[in-house]
Amino acid sequence: MFGPADAAARRITVLCVDDHRIVREGLRMIINSEPDMVVIDTAATGGEAVMRYQQHVPDITLMDLRLPDVSGVDAIRQIRHLDAAARIIVLTMYKGDEDIHRAIGAGASTYLLKDTLADDLPRIVRDVHAGRQILPADVAARLQERAAHPTLTSREIEVMKLVAAGRRDKEIAVALSISTHTVRVHMKNIFTKLDVSDRTEAMNVAIRRGIVHID
Repeated sequence: MFGPADAAARRITVLCVDDHRIVREGLRMIINSEPDMVVIDTAATGGEAVMRYQQHVPDITLMDLRLPDVSGVDAIRQIRHLDAAARIIVLTMYKGDEDIHRAIGAGASTYLLKDTLADDLPRIVRDVHAGRQILPADVAARLQERAAHPTLTSREIEVMKLVAAGRRDKEIAVALSISTHTVRVHMKNIFTKLDVSDRTEAMNVAIRRGIVHID
């Protein structure tokens, strides 16, 4: 027969990563209320998440994307570099198809939106722990939508980040050490790829899709 110590030893260990203390404590309460799982630690930054992962090697890591110092996507990459078997569930408010693409590309097992979480988290933790990697229908639909659009190059994304910061063509040229003409060529290509006609539209689409973020 198995005793309480055996049951505790078989529990799914979870690391919760979020920059808001109230969210971390909320996740702890949800996870610890389940008999087969336990939060072994929490982290408030991306860098701290990597250190805590190394310390505990949890079965599951719940990872926000918007974090101080090291982004959630970069933290996922670093953890997966340390442990290719790491199972990471993204739990975020970012809904953009580009955010989803980056997170899954970095090695996340699945991607959950905080506003649609409801009571599904324990089930999803169990699914991912069992090796099942199923994206929620709305997240999968956003990825399919992204596949239908031309993607921006890394340079075009740099340009869009500066546009979102309010920089004009000359300022962007100086910041990227390119000519103003080259900036205009990049902007023309961006307009075509995003199917827009001006900078304001381009910025709105880029923010909505998670290509750039306004903090």
